[in-house]
Amino acid sequence: MVGGNCLKHFREQGHDCVGTHFSFETPDTVFYNTLETSDPNNFDVDSFAPEAIIHCGALTWVDYCEEHPDESYLKTVKSTQIASELANKHGAKMIYLSTDYVFDGAKGFYSEEDQTNPLSVYGKHKLQAEQFIESNNDNHLICRITNVYGNEIRGKNFIARLSANMRKGDAMELTLPVDQYATPVNAWDVARAVLKLVEGNHNGMYHFASTDYLNRVQLAERVAHYFGHDNLQIRATTTAEINPPAERPLMGGMSPRKFNDLFPDFRWTNVDDYLSELSQSDKK
Repeated sequence: MVGGNCLKHFREQGHDCVGTHFSFETPDTVFYNTLETSDPNNFDVDSFAPEAIIHCGALTWVDYCEEHPDESYLKTVKSTQIASELANKHGAKMIYLSTDYVFDGAKGFYSEEDQTNPLSVYGKHKLQAEQFIESNNDNHLICRITNVYGNEIRGKNFIARLSANMRKGDAMELTLPVDQYATPVNAWDVARAVLKLVEGNHNGMYHFASTDYLNRVQLAERVAHYFGHDNLQIRATTTAEINPPAERPLMGGMSPRKFNDLFPDFRWTNVDDYLSELSQSDKK
């Protein structure tokens, strides 16, 4: 989702870009195995000679990572290390998309200076990948995001899936945690923000977030405001009651103040903007 939005936006702004895929092919991407750079089917990165590499790939299924730590390490840490080395080989800026799962969720609305303390295998591996880049790539960006939504070819994100299911009008009963808070952000805004930083030749750590700070129940209720129906029920519970394999940072989310101070005219869209647009498209 993030990679696809970056590819679309960068190209629209006149940049020569190539989007790669490993496990999910799209009409706009070419194959590249980040875990095996000698794969004969790989896109010829050397001939393309990139000036920037945006690494969006990771194993993001948090509970699966908890139960499959070796696979999580391979697909999140090792793939990042290889992309990092590839960036250094070409003198390219290394851009890495990370997460608020590097924090423990005791505070919420995290800044770039806050102390990390991941609770899960996924969070620990994302932090390990961040630290590798910081130690090995002088020219880098680490952009932390969470609860990403927006337009994507598979419609996998929480808001897209929920709105699509509600629009069918079928009976639905949702049981969601009321104690997990985050700052949802549109993948299109992520693409726009990344390009701002790249074009300005900025380096370092940046948090991306919009104006929303919601728990999962509030987020579902926001979707229901636009697409809800009489056969929809939303039941609030706690994370402890759900008892997932991986521990979550309950008070998550991030402050984009550092980025906002750098780009005061940048406007983040919000969940209502996205849902309103979906609602209007349904009426056409």
